Amino acid sequence: MFSQTVLDHFENPRNTGKLPGADAVVEVSNPVCGDVLQLAVTIESKKINAVRFLCRGCTAAIACGSLLTEQLERREVAVLGEITAEELARALGGLSEATYHAAQLAGDAVKKLVAALQKADSSVGRQ
Repeated sequence: MFSQTVLDHFENPRNTGKLPGADAVVEVSNPVCGDVLQLAVTIESKKINAVRFLCRGCTAAIACGSLLTEQLERREVAVLGEITAEELARALGGLSEATYHAAQLAGDAVKKLVAALQKADSSVGRQ
């Protein structure tokens, strides 16, 4: 049912836990299935310096959160929006229709992270 990549990320999730001193923390949820994904990042020189995630959800949600952290690491803030649910699902070897919601949750987390970082950047610029 799940690809080896999904199972690997589920059984050995990368970058889990809280991130003290995070520059941004966002949380998204899927009210239909109850999955919750939280992302925390620190930024240095306009790049993601560190990223951590916490997830309460299904196998696919945990795998997507783990993969997402790998996709975010060292990436420039300006191009974070290039990470999509489709890209995440593909990188995991595909997700079934029943589990694709996990990739959408991770994609929503990226969108919310980009918005939070833009808001933080614009408020710093006004000071």
